Amino acid sequence: MSSNQEPNGSADQDKAKQANTALATGIALGVALGAGFGLLLDNLALGVGVGIALGVAIGAGTSAKARKKDGPDTPE
Repeated sequence: MSSNQEPNGSADQDKAKQANTALATGIALGVALGAGFGLLLDNLALGVGVGIALGVAIGAGTSAKARKKDGPDTPE
């Protein structure tokens, strides 16, 4: 392997970082929206809990969609 070639793990690390970023973004948005919803219902804890659940679902879906769009992990 020459010095200008990237190691094979670099692409895997980028995919993992993008997946974690999508999940973190989903959770952050879910907590923010859930807190607002909880304040409207006078039950902040319930709103944040629902927001986290929705944020994880949205983040995981976005992450899976991005992985599916990138194609298989095995080189051709």
